[in-house]
Amino acid sequence: MSKPLYGLVLAGGKSRRMGQDKALLMRNGQSQLGYVASLLEGVAERVFVSARPDQQDDPERSRFAMIADRYEDIGPIAGILSAMDEHPDADWLVVACDLPNVDADTLEHLVAHRGGSEPFTAYSSTYNGLPEPLCAIYSAGSDSVLRGFVEDGILCPRKMLINSDTALLQQPNPAALDNINTPDDLAGSVLEAAS
Repeated sequence: MSKPLYGLVLAGGKSRRMGQDKALLMRNGQSQLGYVASLLEGVAERVFVSARPDQQDDPERSRFAMIADRYEDIGPIAGILSAMDEHPDADWLVVACDLPNVDADTLEHLVAHRGGSEPFTAYSSTYNGLPEPLCAIYSAGSDSVLRGFVEDGILCPRKMLINSDTALLQQPNPAALDNINTPDDLAGSVLEAAS
């Protein structure tokens, strides 16, 4: 029996460089968080939003099934491990909320070509060929690999995938995984500040 595939929108960041909550940036009347969640609904059996405990009452996040971080100060891995704790038998398609160009084709291609025995499936960056860890599939059971890195003081998801058996794919849309971190990035994107 194949494992279920669940979707996780990483929306627990502090958006320090942006100066406003990136999950709440708007596109055509919809939040970026809502946009990414709707894309995941097209490929995953269930979709969850990853958030910090202090974000649980946020009106936009609370529209979705939420998984609060159970770990502090370890970055996006906190959200991924918390989701794996909650549903350990699922494979997780993890997507960061700050990817304005991510599209259905990118997620469908990732799901259709996910690795067999590898714990992780990710796209190669179009800039440097390294794994893109924040639009990737984390297989059930791979949390033990992630925890080993955390115990060794490695918190960067990219380093984790570089140093693991990761199935790497070429991106069908080379700009799909460009993220936004600053107001300058926002100015050149399809997104706009929440009013």
